[in-house]
This record gives sequence, structure tokens and C-alpha cells, in this order.
Amino acid sequence: MSVRRVMGIETEYGLLGVGNPGANPMLMSAQLVTAYANEGMPVAARARWDYQDEDPLCDARGFRRDRADADPSLLTDDPLHPAPEGQTPISLRRRPATAPETATVANVILPNGARYYVDHAHPEYSSPEVTTPRDAVLWDRAGEQVLLRSSRLLAQIAGMPEVALYKNNTDGKGASYGTHENYLLDRAVPFEDIVTALTPFLVTRQVFCGAGRLGRGQRGQSPGYQISQRADFIEAEVGLETTLRRPIINTRDEPHAQASRYRRLHVIVGDANVLEVSTYLKVGTTALLLWLLEHGSVPLELAALRLADPVGAAHEVSHDLDLTRELELEDGRAMTALEIQRAYCQVLTTAVRAHAERTGIAPDQQTTDVLSRWADLLHRLGSDPSSCAREVEWLAKLRVLEAMRRRDGLGWDSPRLAATDLQWSDLRPERSIYATLLNAGAIDRIVAEEDVEHAVQHPPQDTRAYFRGEAIRRYPDAVAAASWDAITFDIEDSPALQRVPMSDPLRGTREHLGTLLENSPDAASLLAALTTPDRRPGT
Repeated sequence: MSVRRVMGIETEYGLLGVGNPGANPMLMSAQLVTAYANEGMPVAARARWDYQDEDPLCDARGFRRDRADADPSLLTDDPLHPAPEGQTPISLRRRPATAPETATVANVILPNGARYYVDHAHPEYSSPEVTTPRDAVLWDRAGEQVLLRSSRLLAQIAGMPEVALYKNNTDGKGASYGTHENYLLDRAVPFEDIVTALTPFLVTRQVFCGAGRLGRGQRGQSPGYQISQRADFIEAEVGLETTLRRPIINTRDEPHAQASRYRRLHVIVGDANVLEVSTYLKVGTTALLLWLLEHGSVPLELAALRLADPVGAAHEVSHDLDLTRELELEDGRAMTALEIQRAYCQVLTTAVRAHAERTGIAPDQQTTDVLSRWADLLHRLGSDPSSCAREVEWLAKLRVLEAMRRRDGLGWDSPRLAATDLQWSDLRPERSIYATLLNAGAIDRIVAEEDVEHAVQHPPQDTRAYFRGEAIRRYPDAVAAASWDAITFDIEDSPALQRVPMSDPLRGTREHLGTLLENSPDAASLLAALTTPDRRPGT
């Protein structure tokens, strides 16, 4: 029994041209990625993203969306560069011997195993695969540093704009951009069980992991404050879309792993958190619930929590700062979001205890810590919410905004409050209100700053991200393309590209390949050594 599973976080960052708010966001995003890539990776050595195994239109409900009927935002499998039938996709063609050093890039694979690229009009950092909630926090925080350094580097280039970056989810004018969590789970779990068990959980977990937002409604048209940045943009219970009719349960069936063994739960309803405890509990509690589903059907206690109107409930929970509003259940009962979360916490705590008694194996430290923190927060949120402001982001932000309101007599529609709400998630430490509180010791931490710095440059050691990141770091000139589940090498004297599959996310680790990498001075010797079956990182 453990919170341990393969997972990761994708974050699209908000951006603004300083002194030029009308600047083209797609161009600025590409300039940020290019500036970071140029710091230590020549253009000719940059690996392309390999789209070969991506299938964004495959639906977990058992069908595939017709490409002609799909919104363009769903076509993430390199829609701008489709290969004619019978030809090799551009992402897998041999690179030219030279490339212009001034080329702008929109996609790089980093030495820490992450992907950094332009997604629509935003720079996005997709973390490497990790296996614990703490590591999810660590490599998510590393992404913040990657983005901050990008903006600093760009500002040093003559003629380039100064770009401010924000780890938030809405521009306050009707646009929302995502923070997506990804969890690998056993494909044997019926998708119907996922919908049943996760819907009430995801709707109500915002009480402890919401990031807080000024304004209500998608355009912030109603004055006020709410718990979640993302909730007002949820419009459906179940669906494939991610940028329109956003669902509580996303059905994209694109595991980036052995499809017969795994499915990837793609969670799009969560907020971008700067508070580490919020991120830690967000992924830790979700991982625990998925463990429960992998070890049996949905418990009756959780099946009885079906909401009468899940979409409406998501909005209601976000607008309920007192945490006392009752949500109607499908069976006619009514419960508050806190009561629903306590029911989940109790079921999982009991399951962990029973598993330990049955097997004689005690839960690991992070599992125990997640359960303890979760139960403690739910108790204090009901009895003394102000005591949770060190750990719960929406409460930390609310405390700052309420202090301004009391001091200066401001209404919720005050432009000063709106500016403060934005400044909260500013990545520039000299501007960030969150950073000010952190430096004052007013916010709890999960990871140390020196560990974050290490994670910026190094991959996790216990997933295939280790092989991906180390290959990029050690052999940048020889990696032609990469993806979550493959690396393609371009060896100078080889007649063809050589694609190394990595369909098992728990192979390609340091334990598995560390010695081999240390003993391979170049990519050719690495590939020769990988011909030994037990050395292959993937299948």
C-alpha cells in the first residue's frame, strides 16, 4: 500500500509582455523556450519531439474521435507537420548537418527529463515521470525555475522583450489555461469505476488544494473571491476535450506506456499551486484513491457519494468560502464538501490499515504523511480555517486580500486587489507575494531549495525519465528525437536512425542503466551495449 505510482504534472504558464501587454503570446512563448535552450544546447544538437506514438483522439470509453470532427486544440500529435502516407514523420527524419544558430524553437527536451515547449499561446513545462508526491512537488518546482530563468535570459538579449510569467490558470478575461496531472494506473480498472469514485473527490478536493481566485464567473464578472481558479471553467462531467466543454473526468486514452497494461488518468480540473503542501496533497490523495481502485471495486461508502449535479457542485464548492454549503447527492441526501472529503479520507485510512494488518507490511512514510496531513487539514478546515493558511493556498491568498480590504476599505471589485491576485503567482521573487511570505517563514515547505536546484538539471532516478534526461545530457548531438516512451538516436556512421522504445516507465532507471551509461563514452557504444536484452530500457 503506497502513494507510489508513476505520475507527473503539466503546467501552462500565463505570460505578459512588460510594457507591451498586446505582444503576441505565441511569439513570446517561443522566445522563452529558445532563450533557455540557447543557454547550453546548440540548435543543431536539439532533439525534436517524437509524435509517433501519440493518439489524442482515442477515447477511454471505447471509441476514437474522428479527426475531421475534432477541435484543433485536441490535435496535439504534431498537426502542423503531418507526414504524407508512406513517408517518415518530420519528427523522425534525420537532422541536417548544420542548422541556423538564430533559429527559434518551440520544443525542447531537458536534461532533467522534462519537456519544455509552446502549447497554443503559453509556455508549458511537462515534468518528468516521478513516483512519489514529494518528487512531484520537486520537479514541479524545478519547472518554475526553468521558466524564471527563461525570462531572465530573454531579457538579457538585445531587442528581446521583458516577459512576466505567472503560475495561475486564468487571465481574468474569460481564458483559462491548464495544470494537468497525470497518473498511470492498471488498465484492468473499469473506466466506469474511475468516473464513480473520482467525480465527487475531484469536485470537492479544492477545499484543500484550490489556489484561490478573485472574481466569479469565467470572465470574473461578479465581484468576490472563490476557492478554485479552474472551477468556473468546468462545463461537463465526462469528455475528451481540454480547452472547451472542460470535463471533470477527461477521457483521453493515451497512456504513453504499454497500452495493454496501463491507462493514464489525465486530470484537468486542478489548479496551478505555488504552495508546496497543496501540490503534495493534491497528487498524494489522488494516488491513494487510485491504489484503492486497483485493489477492488468502488467501496459502497464512496459509491454512495454520487453527486446529483457534479458540474454545478464544482462551482458551488468554489464559491463557498465558509465550507458549509450542502451539495445534493444522487440518493437525495446532502453533504458539504468537507464531509465528502472526510468520507474519502476515512475509507482510505481504513483501507491502508487493513492492508497493513493483512500483509504485515507497514505503509511507507509518504503514505502515512499524506493521510495524516489530509485528516488534520480537513479537521482544522472545519474548526479553525485560519490555522490552515500556511498549507492551503486559497486561504493564504485570502488572508492577504482580506488584510488589504480591512486596511484600505476596498471592495472585491477593486483593481488593487486584482493586481495583488495576479502578483501572488508572479515567478519573479522580487515581485511575488507568495515568495515574500515564504521568505518570512509564513508558508510550510515540502522540499529544500538546494534539491529544487538539483532537479532543474537532473532527472528522477527511479523512472525512465532517468534514461531520457541522461541521454540528452550526455549525447545531445546524437539524440534526434524523443518522447515519453522512446528515444531516437542519429549516429554519424549509421545508415539509419535507431529508435529505442521505453514503453515501461519503471525501466531505464539509474539502478537499471546507470553503470551502462557511465561506461558508454558515446551514443554508439551505448546502443551497442543496449543490444543485450536485459539492458533495454523499454519493453
